Formats: sequence, structure tokens, C-alpha cells
Amino acid sequence: MHNLNDFETAIVLALRNTSPLTAADIEQKAKMMAPVFGLDDYPIEQIIKSVETKLVTTMSEGISLVDQRTEHDDAWYEKKEISWDYWGDYESHLKSEGWGPHVVNTMGDVTGKILGLLRNPEDTGDWKRRGLVIGHVQSGKTANYIGLISKAADAGYKFIIVIAGIHNNLRTQTQQRVDEGFIGKNSDPNRRGKLIGVGLDHPNRRFPVTLTTTDKDFDKRIANQLGADLQVYKQPVVVVIKKNVSTLKSLYAWLKEWNTRESADKIDNIPMLMIDDEADNASINTNREDLDPTATNKQIRNILSLFRKSCYVGYTATPFANIFINPETDDEMLDDLDLFPRDFIYCLDAPTNYFGPQKVFVDEVTSENILETIDDAEDIIPLKHKKNHPVSELPLSLKKAIHAFIVGKAIRIVREHRNKHASMMVNASRFVDVQRQIREHISLYLKDMKNAVMFNYALPEAKALKDAHMQALREIYDEEFSDRNKSWQDIQKVLYEAVDAIKIFVVNSKSDEVLDYRWAEENGESLTALAIGGLSLSRGLTLEGLMISYMYRNTKMYDTLMQMGRWFGYRAGYEDLCRVWLPSESQGWYSHIAEATEELRQQIKQMRRDRLSPIDFGLYVRAHPDSLTVTALNKMRDAERRPFKINLSGKLTETFIVPSDAGIIRENQELMKKLFAELQQQHSHKRIPSGNSYFWEAVGWEQAEKFLMEFRFHRQIQDKKTAALDYLRKVSDKYPTVDIAFISLEKPKPNTTEFQISDTDIIYCQERAVGASANGGIREPLEEKGYYITNKQRVASREAEFLGLDTAMREQATTAAEYYRLMPRPLLMLHTVKLVHKIKEENREELLLDRVPAIGICFPGSKDLITVDYVVNKVWLRQLQEESFDNPDDEDDDYDN
Repeated sequence: MHNLNDFETAIVLALRNTSPLTAADIEQKAKMMAPVFGLDDYPIEQIIKSVETKLVTTMSEGISLVDQRTEHDDAWYEKKEISWDYWGDYESHLKSEGWGPHVVNTMGDVTGKILGLLRNPEDTGDWKRRGLVIGHVQSGKTANYIGLISKAADAGYKFIIVIAGIHNNLRTQTQQRVDEGFIGKNSDPNRRGKLIGVGLDHPNRRFPVTLTTTDKDFDKRIANQLGADLQVYKQPVVVVIKKNVSTLKSLYAWLKEWNTRESADKIDNIPMLMIDDEADNASINTNREDLDPTATNKQIRNILSLFRKSCYVGYTATPFANIFINPETDDEMLDDLDLFPRDFIYCLDAPTNYFGPQKVFVDEVTSENILETIDDAEDIIPLKHKKNHPVSELPLSLKKAIHAFIVGKAIRIVREHRNKHASMMVNASRFVDVQRQIREHISLYLKDMKNAVMFNYALPEAKALKDAHMQALREIYDEEFSDRNKSWQDIQKVLYEAVDAIKIFVVNSKSDEVLDYRWAEENGESLTALAIGGLSLSRGLTLEGLMISYMYRNTKMYDTLMQMGRWFGYRAGYEDLCRVWLPSESQGWYSHIAEATEELRQQIKQMRRDRLSPIDFGLYVRAHPDSLTVTALNKMRDAERRPFKINLSGKLTETFIVPSDAGIIRENQELMKKLFAELQQQHSHKRIPSGNSYFWEAVGWEQAEKFLMEFRFHRQIQDKKTAALDYLRKVSDKYPTVDIAFISLEKPKPNTTEFQISDTDIIYCQERAVGASANGGIREPLEEKGYYITNKQRVASREAEFLGLDTAMREQATTAAEYYRLMPRPLLMLHTVKLVHKIKEENREELLLDRVPAIGICFPGSKDLITVDYVVNKVWLRQLQEESFDNPDDEDDDYDN
């Protein structure tokens, strides 16, 4: 067998000092060196991509927002004599794990900047720091905070607490990573003391002490056995604990009993750093006492209050963190005792090879290859079902996902990835018994598939394909993977090896099946895992080598949405094989929240330029319309009606839900014609040439108000109409005029529909999809067959929003946030759309509705926080909870005690 690892290493060594380095340089060097390793005719494309990941991948440093009222000495650690032993060991470890040198160097800079935002542990007196680090889902937040822990320990922090979510499997996984990246020894009782990670290359290092293990969280028994204070330890001490009240109480009691002096109620000379991983986790609205967010945060504050010198740093992947929208009182965010990150917020950038929401949901080219639609599961596993729901069979879409996993695994074997982890995720129910039934059906299906492959994979292709299972695998290959430079003949040869490697795991708190990638690695093995679960799969847990995701769940809680997206991360060498199966409605919500989250990241950068503080960002997030679901569910426990403040500056509101009623469509068409005629008659001098579109500049805002009031919104988004109208009126003093655009396609196709907007003017209708169907049938309107939802909840194309900006401004506006900041006034966009149903399997589409009016209104970004009241009632809340939210209180895959 060719030694591909040696070949790859040789290329890396030959090019590591080349700067600048391009993909073309790597390809040229690889082709030149291939004959030396006997690889003249070997397909080396994946080797080139792997080297590119290591040498060309970069990461920006991100940006911080600090409290302008607090004195910060960001460079305090540069003024000290610090031997960076722990960080040096961790830096070497990351590089040995395949992290690119540029990314590791940047992480060193970033963790240094975050360290600078903490206090010097040698500072005298009582002090505290409260901060938040915003990363991306599955982007390396854990690696970042282990880097921060390492540097903090080097600088003199003596006690480190890592709060690792609410599940045992996540806490165990975090403990393993802390063991590898910081401790250097295995804390597993069965392998305790064995050198791992940073300890392997540095066996003489000063090993930190861990008071928790992969097997045991901190509890009273451990506390009683320890019976010693922190002063006796010369090395840094770390605990990795779950975020629940009983664990936090045990830790507090031990600290209080053994570490405070008789003469004082605080712990002296032990600078403490607390890392709260998944800081937004407390946003879950649960009635379980042990997980009550108010009680949990109180216990965290109690622990912090025991130390004279303490730093709290929360880590989250969503800026819609509960910490900004505390359910207690409107003033608690400002309360000195709260966990609000008043001192700093640091927004991390992801490396350039990050497989994230932008690629999966926003970029139209990449998302089309990645996303698959589930629309055949509702009759088998309804989105709303009871814990004893019987599962009679597997949906065809799930079988296709399994086929994709088998073929994808086979392609990876051909690519010499057989010793690397590969995973598939199935998340279709929150109930343990339903998960068990799904497992049984998948197990039987895989058994049949395995038998069929075993008897046919070695046969000639024509004969093998007479078997139905083999034919199904060939079909998924043709549909999804035939352009991957691997012939079916090559794939067929290794199909049995691929399907035979698959092991099924049920991942929930009731299961005794342990999905342990580290154990496999230590035993020289790799896992090909098909993981079935619910809540335990939805937050924090990393599925190594995740290729195929199948999720039939529904929620509008944005923190839950993004955390459920375990498919984000790094996919070096197999990104092209990754597929995500979701209902079309979920695809829309993911697309929406991805854009909203990116907008908040851009807002941090703008606030930095405006020299604002974290408190300003907190107020901005609280007033963000997309915070409403989290806020309402937390606050509206008893109130029948309650007003919330929302801010629409820099926001686009669209009618992505379009009515299918012919009468409503005709009314809205006539309204558009009426407005067009009025603008032509009254404001012809304000019309600006805009290609095929029609654009009027600086029209009185009252004309837009009148149109919005008369335009028929579907009842599902009537509240958005009310908010947009209120906001338009609220900002009318600042923006007395608006721009109005009738959007028309610039490059109409032969089948493009025309809409006669006047006797002499036409609009070329934009085409919008509403979702795909596995059986080729037309997708019915939702609920009462009264409306359709446009794909990804978008109406306007990216280019449409740039109307009204001159060329210079367009060049400046590289992001939506920058565009909104440059907008001179509000913009009302009027669309006519052709709604189609795309049938991917048959490469065709069917017409659903034509010439359907839709609108969008966007407001300029502003550093001034302008809000309007948004009144929510119990009916709205009940609809949100019952129709579109998986309630954690109903989660049978329960939280761990």
C-alpha cells in the first residue's frame, strides 16, 4: 500500500516556510514529488486538499467589545516574566493533531487577547471580571478555552472551573478534552494516570490536578474524600462539572467549608477562572428544579462570590444568549450580581475551512449540494407525537440518508480514510421509546443491506445491480456522488467493508451504549457510528467525522436551532460527501437565524467602531426581533398580554409566507398597480433608472404607510406588518422619505412570467421554490391549505437590497450589515413571484402559483437604539409552544442528575 501519510508529510515539510502559498503551489509540488513515492498514477486530489487545509487555512483574530467605563490594561501579561509552559505544550499538541500552523498561531494571539481582558492574578484587593466569548457551533470553542485555561494557568490562575452543559455525555467529552489538552493524563478510573495528549510529548511537565474524572462529576462524596483546601496544591487545580443546582451546591459547600478562613468569608490568594461552556444553555424554559436557570445562575454567582479574585467567561455559539434576555426583571441585566458580560465580549472568527451555516444554508450554490428535504416522514414519525407513538417503518428519505452514509463511507475508504472516524446522526424524536423503535428498524434494514452487499459486491456490475439494495446504493451514488472522481466500480469493491463497519448507538440518558471515539483511538481503531438520539444529540456533543445528518425536529428557539446543527465543524477531505436532511420549514429557519446571527456579529464590529460597550450590545440583542421567542417563553408564564421592545434598524421584514387564496392575490396585485400608477403620476421626476426594475427615490413615508396598511399579509405574519408600520411611523421624523422599488428580473429566461404592472410596463417575475418532494407530488399548502412558505424564508435576492446605493457605496457594502448602515432611508420592495415546486430526483419543477405579490421593507442601521412596543398574547405563545417548539419538559431523553 502506498504510504500516503509519508507523502503528505513530505509535502508539508517542503512547503511550510513558503509564503505566500497558494493551492496551485501545493498541486505543483505534489505532482513533482508523487513519483518519488510511487504515486505517479495515483489520484492525489485529497492529499492536495489535506495539505491545503494544514498550510493555507487561516483564521482572523476576531474583535472585542469592552466596557468603556472600566480601565483595561490589555497588555498586563506582556509586562510579566511568564514561562508559557502549559500553552507551549498545548500549541505543540494542536499541531500534532493536524491543526494548520497559521490557525494555531492565530489562536495563540486570540487567547492572549482574551487573557489580557482578564485581570492580572497578582493584582491586589477584591476584583472580578465578567466576559463572554461568542464563537460558532462546532468551530473550536473548546480548543479556544483550553488554550485560554493553559495561558491563565501559566499567568498564575490557580483554580479553574469548567461548566460543561447539562448532560453526562457532554461533561465526559469535555473532561476528556481537558485531560488531553491541559492535564496530560487520563482521568478515566480504568486508565487513570496514563499519559495522553500534552503529557505524551512532555512527560516531565508540571501536571495540573483534576478533582473530577471522565467517570465522575463533582459530588459530596468526592468533596468529603478530598477534605483539603486549595492552598495545599502547588499546581493549578481544575474541575469539570455539569450545570445543575446540586453539583454547583456541592462544589460551593466544599469551597466554603475547606477554603474560607475563620477570619474571612472569602478565599484569599487563589485567583479563580470559571469557564461556562454553552453559556446560553440556561435559556431552556424548564420546570425542573435542578435546571432552573435562575437557581443555577444563583449558585454560579455564589461560587464566584467566595473568591476575592474571580473571572467568569461564558462561551456561546449564539449571540441570542439567555444572558442578554434574563427572565427575571428588566433591570437585572444591569445588576452587579448578574453574570452579564459587562467587562468584555470577544467575537471569534472561524477558520477559512469551517463548514458552517453560511455554506450549509445561506450560500445558494453550496447549500443546493448539501441540503436534502424530508417531506415523507409526517405520516410515520409526526413532528408532534406522544412518547408511545408506534413507528411502523422507516421513511424513504431516511433510507436514502443511510444509503448516502454507506456510499460516502465507501468513497472515504477508497480515499484511504478507512482509519478515520465517520458518523451519521438521526434525530427524529425526543422520546426514548421512539428512538428505540427507530434503532430497531434501522438495525433490521442495515442487516438486510449488509447481507445483500455481502452476496453481490464482488460480482460483475451488471449482475450485482439486479439486487434491489445494490441498485439503491448505485442510485444514491449517481444522484449525489458520481462527480467525485471515484468510479462505481471502485466503490462497489469496498461496499461490504463500508457497511460492515457501521455500528449503531442510541445516545440518550437512558442508554447504556457508549459512543466513545477516544477509546477507539487508544485501541488503534476508528468508529463508523450511526447515532440515534434526541436532546443528548442536540447540544454540545461532537460527532466525529459527521457526514450524514437526518433531523426531523421542529423548533423556533434560536439557541436550540443552532445547537441542533451538529453538522457544522471541520470536514477536511470529505466536505463534498456531507449531506443534511431537514424539513423545508426547518431549512428556512436555519437560513434565517444564520443571517440574523451574522448580523449581530457585524453589529459588534460596528459598536466597536462607535466605542460602545457590552451593555449597549446587550440592550441591542434584547430588542432584536429574533430574541422574541426566547424572551416570551421565559417571561410570559402568567401574563395574558405583555409588551416587548423590538428594534428594526438594519432589519429586513418580508412576506415569505404567501397566501394561496386567489382573491387575496388579486387584491394585492391591484394594490401594486395602484401604487405604481400613483408614483408614475405624482413622482415621475423621482424615478431613477434601475435596469428592468422600477425605482423611486425619496417618496414621502406616508405613501409607504398607506400601501402597507392595505396590503393583505397572511395572518401568520400579521404581527410583522404591525411592527413594521409602527417602526416606520416611529422613525418618520428621522426618515421623512422612503425609497420604493418594484423588483424585476434583470436576465429573464424563456419561461419567465411577465406581470403587466401598467398599460406600458411589465415586471419579470422572480422564481421562488417552496420545497421538494421525495415522491414527486405537488407540495400542498400548509395547515388549512391557505399559504406557502418560500424556500429559506426569503423573497428578495441579495442584489435587490442594493438598489438605491451608488457604485462607491456598493463597493463598500460587502455585508448586509454594512449595506443597511449605508442606506440613506428605508426601502420598500415590491415583488411578483412565480412559486414552483422543485422535484430534485426528476430534475424538473411544477408550477404552484404565478404572479404572486410579495413585499419587503428594510430600515437603515443606526447606532441609536430605537424601539417600538410589540404586544404578545397567550394565544401567540401557545401557538409557538404547541405548533413549533419541542418543549424540554416533554423531553423523555431526560437531563442527567
